[in-house]
This record gives sequence, structure tokens and C-alpha cells, in this order.
Amino acid sequence: MLNKIKVKLAQFMQGRYGMDYLYVAGIILYFVLSIVQIFAQIRLLNILLSIFIIWIFYRVFSKNISSRRAENQKFMKWISKLQRKVKPIWQRIRHMGTHRYRKCPECGVTLRLPLKRGRRQVVCPKCQNRFEVTIRL
Repeated sequence: MLNKIKVKLAQFMQGRYGMDYLYVAGIILYFVLSIVQIFAQIRLLNILLSIFIIWIFYRVFSKNISSRRAENQKFMKWISKLQRKVKPIWQRIRHMGTHRYRKCPECGVTLRLPLKRGRRQVVCPKCQNRFEVTIRL
């Protein structure tokens, strides 16, 4: 019985786009907003969630594969830009107890310096500029 269902589903999905990263992100966002909806009780949010889930499933069952692929590519490009901006912030937070970050006054490169209290001379690895930094705890 289960095998017959799997075969029917596979036949139905043949030629359709299916799931991708945008689908997964959409489902996660849908569930997060649903939890917010439970506590906030906003009618407009309820309507928007209904439209959003219909759009998500429309993408999965769409036969216009090239358009769906282009949408996913744009989403992945946006996500990679976001990750490039968030990653340095996350690293700074992670290394807060062991390092401090300072910018070179000449070239603007961010240097990761060990957490040693006081003033000292630092050499920029990019432009070889020597400058003094003060690190406070």
C-alpha cells in the first residue's frame, strides 16, 4: 500500500520543480510567523500567512522549472551576501574573551589582536604600516 502511494506521488511530481532552499526557508519562516500569530492574534498576519503558504506550495508544484530555479538562485545570492555581512560580527562575538579588533588607519583592514592589556605597536600585514593601539578590558 505504501509503495503504491510512493509510486503515485513520484508520477505526480514528475516534471514539477520540487523543493529547494527557498522552499525550506519559506517553511521555516511560515512556522516562525505562525508562532508569532498565536501570541499576537493579528488578522492581517493570518491572511498573509495563508497567501504565503499557497505561494510556497505553488512553487513546489510548478512546472515552470527555469523560473523557479532563477528565483532560488536570486535567493541564494541574497543569502550569501547576508552571510558575508553576519559572519564577521559572529566571529567578533565568539572571540570577545580572547581578542580585540582594530582597523589599520592607512588601508582600513581589520586586524584581530590578542587580548593583552595596554599600549603597543602593531604592524599591518597588508600595507606594513606601524601604528599604536590601546587595548582595554
